[in-house]
Amino acid sequence: MAITLNHTIVPAVDNETAARFFASVMGLHYRGADRHFAPVEVNDSLTLDFMSVENPVGHHLAFDVDPSSFDAILARLDAAGVPYGNDPGAPGNGRVDHPLCPRGLYFTDDAGNLYEVMSPQ
Repeated sequence: MAITLNHTIVPAVDNETAARFFASVMGLHYRGADRHFAPVEVNDSLTLDFMSVENPVGHHLAFDVDPSSFDAILARLDAAGVPYGNDPGAPGNGRVDHPLCPRGLYFTDDAGNLYEVMSPQ
């Protein structure tokens, strides 16, 4: 059996707010909190479990997406006024010319989680 990542805990200031934010930007469904976690199913094999913690320390989570998904994510970021950029040190510079792929961007949430979205075109 191949090793796959099933889920990971993502630290949050408020788990429900963080899960709704991530799901809305990425175009995913958020089904509501489950005990300590606010899960967002990314795909058939990966769930992000947002968990409220005191003094959260952000993680870096990177996602490969197809070009049409990238365009939709970019449009949702723009519509929501969420800053994004092509540099993890400057995720608000408004650029999508990523150093590792033709188009990519970073954005953050209020816990300091750094989300990276990369597209092959």
